Amino acid sequence: MSETRVLDDEISGRIAWRGEDLGPDDGHLILTPECLAELDALVSELSQNPLPLPALRPDDFELPASRALMQQARKVLEEGVGFVLIDRLPMDRWSREQAKAAYWLLCSMVERPVAQKWDGTMIYDVRDTGKKPGNGVRPDITNVEQNFHTDNSYNLCPPWYVSLLCLQTAKEGGISGLISFYEAHNEMRKRHPDLLPRLYENYIFDRQREHAPDDVKILRHPMFEYDGQRLNARLSRFQVINGQKLAGEEMDSRGKAAMESFEAILRDPAMVKEFFFEPGQIQIVDNRRCGHRRTGFVDWPEPDRRRHLVRLWLRGSGRPFYNG
Repeated sequence: MSETRVLDDEISGRIAWRGEDLGPDDGHLILTPECLAELDALVSELSQNPLPLPALRPDDFELPASRALMQQARKVLEEGVGFVLIDRLPMDRWSREQAKAAYWLLCSMVERPVAQKWDGTMIYDVRDTGKKPGNGVRPDITNVEQNFHTDNSYNLCPPWYVSLLCLQTAKEGGISGLISFYEAHNEMRKRHPDLLPRLYENYIFDRQREHAPDDVKILRHPMFEYDGQRLNARLSRFQVINGQKLAGEEMDSRGKAAMESFEAILRDPAMVKEFFFEPGQIQIVDNRRCGHRRTGFVDWPEPDRRRHLVRLWLRGSGRPFYNG
């Protein structure tokens, strides 16, 4: 059995940021007039030649300005702060279905969309279903507050990037938050160097019933993994607490102390970038190095006004199956 490698150096560079130190332009990209003209033409063409979203491929369309913008987005994700917020699709003149088509193609220029559920669902609606989070009920289909997490931490093959398109905001709340897990790792190393290595050891994750009927219900893996070159995060306090219950195992005291100490760092307001997601905006996050959350919210009573985001998972390795 190989020895676990723990990164015991300060992480530097643009990816190791504190929210309080970010400027308003960090990670912020604008859909230029040239991009919008291309996308208007695209929407018009698709109205005459409809296709389901998964059949749309960027290479089938001439979109040079849009492609250049999304190449810039990919560079910010890989070499910059690890997230982008793109302003914005013209929801005042497009239908929601037209916006989703443009969104699908733009994100496909960053990386390939993959399944987000075991049943092969590719386009995932993030909205409150009235259920309470638990085994088989992801927090993203409820209105409760989320902790910072990586998407699909409980799967064999999580996405590289997570993207969201805002179609409609809530009546109150639902404020989005981003955090650099690299800077949080730096803080953990400073504040709790004795506990940091425990985050590199296995925790038990609830797989949320997203698996074949005869497959195991839990997954064991660390919250941090380091291969000598790159540090990757895969964590969700919510899924770990549920995973321990499903396994019928008490979490070891050191594991609990490490998880709660790291959680306290993630709740430090100085670490967090918060923003209010607006209709037409697109957010893309590096799911291996940054975490995201949103606060709880109160929705509108009218169905067509209720909070509605559309999520894509993007991954360049493995096959497009949920399990890669």
